[in-house]
Amino acid sequence: MKVIELRDIRRSYTMAGKGAAPVVVHALRGIDLAVEAGDFLSIMGPSGSGKSTLMHLLGCLDKPTSGSYLLEGMATSDAGSDAFARIRNRKIGFVFQAFNLLSRTTALENVELPLRYNRSIPRRSWKERAASCLRQVGLENRMDHFPAQLSGGQQQRVAIARALVNDPAFILADEPTGNLDTRMTQEIMGLFQSLNEQGKTIIMVTHEPEVAAYTKRAIILRDGKVCSDYGIAKPGRALDPDGESREGGESCLF
Repeated sequence: MKVIELRDIRRSYTMAGKGAAPVVVHALRGIDLAVEAGDFLSIMGPSGSGKSTLMHLLGCLDKPTSGSYLLEGMATSDAGSDAFARIRNRKIGFVFQAFNLLSRTTALENVELPLRYNRSIPRRSWKERAASCLRQVGLENRMDHFPAQLSGGQQQRVAIARALVNDPAFILADEPTGNLDTRMTQEIMGLFQSLNEQGKTIIMVTHEPEVAAYTKRAIILRDGKVCSDYGIAKPGRALDPDGESREGGESCLF
């Protein structure tokens, strides 16, 4: 089953030029991409390649200039602002580099937050649902702790639990290990691998090949286009520019 299907996605921005004429920036130049249920995909590319633009489109934070984005078979491009907000809340679980936790609320309350905007889930089930997600990420003993009482890795686990609480179609992680040391990075990526083995679809934006190596598949962007799409033979190994730890695809590592 296809969770995501992008067809000829293009995104352009018009910026004021130094002279009278505006400047058109073509951030994405015809992206075709399909993501199957249970996939674990990393998106990579140098600065200016279109990673952030693609992430915003996948997260329904922006709309393409042209092309179509189907999410579980539903066209998103024609959705109004309210429908777009519901899609973000119910269909996409976000994980950010900076964790984005509310400092004055407990881990449990942070995880409950997305449920407050999902009217399809009764309020009486919020606490147990949030607690179940915290247990899933190994924080059953930290539910009443505030973010300042947690390590960076634990804070990111809370953020992952928050992303899971609405049972989204996929998790979208933006540089999720960018604020973590090597040991915590390994722990968080191991957690993502475990969630993926349980059937969760995960898309991760990263600039680190060592982090992308934990995924099953890597997409590399350059100049707004997909220049490589390949499976990783043994997730958890460092990417080898000579092809030893990947299957198929042409390398355009940067």
